[in-house]
Amino acid sequence: MQLIGMLDSPYVRRVAVSLQALGLPYTHRSLSVFRTYEQFKAINPVVKAPTFVCDDGTMLLDSTLILDYAETLARPRSLLPAEPAARATALRIVGLALAACEKSVQIVYERQLRPSEKQYEPWMQRVTEQLQAAYRALETEVCARDAAPRLTAATIAAAVSWRFTQEKVPEALAAGAHPRLRALSQWAEAQPEFIAAPFDDTTLHV
Repeated sequence: MQLIGMLDSPYVRRVAVSLQALGLPYTHRSLSVFRTYEQFKAINPVVKAPTFVCDDGTMLLDSTLILDYAETLARPRSLLPAEPAARATALRIVGLALAACEKSVQIVYERQLRPSEKQYEPWMQRVTEQLQAAYRALETEVCARDAAPRLTAATIAAAVSWRFTQEKVPEALAAGAHPRLRALSQWAEAQPEFIAAPFDDTTLHV
């Protein structure tokens, strides 16, 4: 199996860390949807990261769908709780983390790819407010039921999202805000699965 995309993408990194936590072997190819567009296009004409190539050649897109497939391969091992209420809580945290990722990426694209004279500040204000709301909710909910953090779908998504925002758009959040998320991120980044998939443009360190 192959995971294609760069680890400075929160979606690619989420998949990379989760596959390791599930104990699933794979090869990582660090290709950029910008700098190595033609190479990426030769593998996946849609040029979407992450792209995941199954053993039989089936190509999957979207981190959530890739991890749904990974969970079926890893059974009975899972990063999600089986009990319905606990699963709903975990999925809510994942959803909030992915919303924070999405809004962070929108800010990055607006600031870095769109000419300054064409940037629309009311839209940027709205996206920033959505980003801040997602992190306020995450701060309240993440790890709320655990005495100590564990690598789960929820904690992986939250930690990956937080690192991406801190690296790319730290100005969107108040300095010193969200201490629980900061602590979770520090813990997660020290875990072997995160160390092996560092936030950069290199290939997975395995």
